[in-house]
Amino acid sequence: MIDIMPKVNERLLELWDNIFLDCNHHIIVAIEYERIISSCVIIIVHNLTHSQQPYAFIENVITDVAYRNKGFASSCINYAKQIAIDHDCYKIMLMTGSKKEQTLNFYRKVGYNNEDKTAFIQWL
Repeated sequence: MIDIMPKVNERLLELWDNIFLDCNHHIIVAIEYERIISSCVIIIVHNLTHSQQPYAFIENVITDVAYRNKGFASSCINYAKQIAIDHDCYKIMLMTGSKKEQTLNFYRKVGYNNEDKTAFIQWL
């Protein structure tokens, strides 16, 4: 069960409005029995290099524990990939905080590698 639902308040509603108005911010969900069971976010980033082609960034891939290993996250990520293709992106980056080999292998299986780039994060 996903138990990270934020409290509905004015700030959250304003955030949702901003997300919905941003044509480069996409929230992808898989629904079963009228419940969101898997989701991810893809952001399209405009770019001055690579012939001015944008790139995409996938984050917040999550699936309800009861629905894991059933293809829902793969479907969300593949849908996100199609959005990137439709926006003529030259690459998609995906980051995970997981160190679990099972999770890393899942991302490899859906076409991502962790050999080409090194990610650094500075938490604010």
